Amino acid sequence: MFLPQEIIRKKREGQALSAEEIQFFIQGVADESITDSQIAAFAMTICFHELSMDERIALTCAMRDSGIVIDWSEMNFGGPIVDKHSTGGVGDVTSLMLGPMVAACGGFVPMISGRGLGHTGGTLDKLESIPGYNVAPDNQTFGEVTKQAGVAIIGQTGNLAPADKRVYAVRDITATVDNLSLITSSILSKKLAAGLESLVMDVKVGSGAFLPTYEQSEQLAKSIVAVANGAGTNTTAILTDMNQVLASSAGNALEVREAVQFLTGEYRNPRLFEVTMALCAEMLVLGKLASDEQDARVKLQTVLDNGAAAKHFGLMVAGLGGPADFVENYSTYLENAPLIKPVFANQSGVVCAMDTRAIGMAVVGMGGGRRNASDPIDHAVGFDQFIRLGERADDTKPLAMIHARSEQQWQQAADELLSAIEIGEHYQPTPNVYRKIRIEDL
Repeated sequence: MFLPQEIIRKKREGQALSAEEIQFFIQGVADESITDSQIAAFAMTICFHELSMDERIALTCAMRDSGIVIDWSEMNFGGPIVDKHSTGGVGDVTSLMLGPMVAACGGFVPMISGRGLGHTGGTLDKLESIPGYNVAPDNQTFGEVTKQAGVAIIGQTGNLAPADKRVYAVRDITATVDNLSLITSSILSKKLAAGLESLVMDVKVGSGAFLPTYEQSEQLAKSIVAVANGAGTNTTAILTDMNQVLASSAGNALEVREAVQFLTGEYRNPRLFEVTMALCAEMLVLGKLASDEQDARVKLQTVLDNGAAAKHFGLMVAGLGGPADFVENYSTYLENAPLIKPVFANQSGVVCAMDTRAIGMAVVGMGGGRRNASDPIDHAVGFDQFIRLGERADDTKPLAMIHARSEQQWQQAADELLSAIEIGEHYQPTPNVYRKIRIEDL
């Protein structure tokens, strides 16, 4: 029989906790026999004494097992169950293309996504700009749509990793969010509860990333790969750039529009294409749907070119309550803001830096994200036709088009965008994809 206060004391003194002690504590979190103050003390001791890799694996497994763990075996999918998770960014719409692309190549992607958090856009908020799209179906519908479309993107249900939800709520108000062990277990517990066979983690680097430095992002990537593989899910992490808006747009309906244009070939931002292909290719390799990265890229280009990826997106939208002809007629379904006009730089020159986090917060300020959990989302507002780092801004080339509700809102967004973009003469390029971390690299 364990005592919560003794587990906290043991960790406070820098000793390693056993898997059984961690399991006991997290089970108490789930059944509410552990108090919020004990969760807070537990989290704070971990901030002072980082968990070992074995402890991180035990914590992640305990959080995963605190609710239901989905078993897809009865669905007889007939292909590997694969997924991707991102640490979040601005204009990061990769999930909407990636799921259908992998599905068109024979994978099954039951993706459980989140809403916007801070400056980062939320996949669920984007999908809810599609009329009728249901982000909270029952488990049977979730499984059926995944089987028929090869992909279903929905929100976390209350019975998936419930201990994590409670621990995170306490961390959020006790300055214990930015801890490597706790971040790792929080991300992975929800993903692994979805019954995946393999996972690709997109860990962002740069001014719009969750962690401020490359070194911290790399540490998180290594922790996730070690822990996920230790918990039995084949996982690779890819470090990708978030020093500028990833897509050409930032805002809910605007990003959905760009995702459909990407899938149909109407328009593909080269940077977004490179990052999406890197993530998809690794998913195919992990799922044994391709022999190597080159083989994967050929298969992915084929399903983009022949329309199969767009078809799978359409099947997912229709299966989850959206219009059956959404891909063909997206422009008639997605809401437009009443005021759409460009913002120009105050001087001509090369775009040499972006405060991507500030740009994300500008979208939030327009109503495209939330300041409080209960805030409604305005799906129509945001930016598109974004200028890229290294491009020249002048009186003919705007920084972006602003989609706003009013002249006053447009002006505020313009002011925030102008202060977030640095104009000069020299730009030092950064890679779109920095590196890939597999278990054998650790």
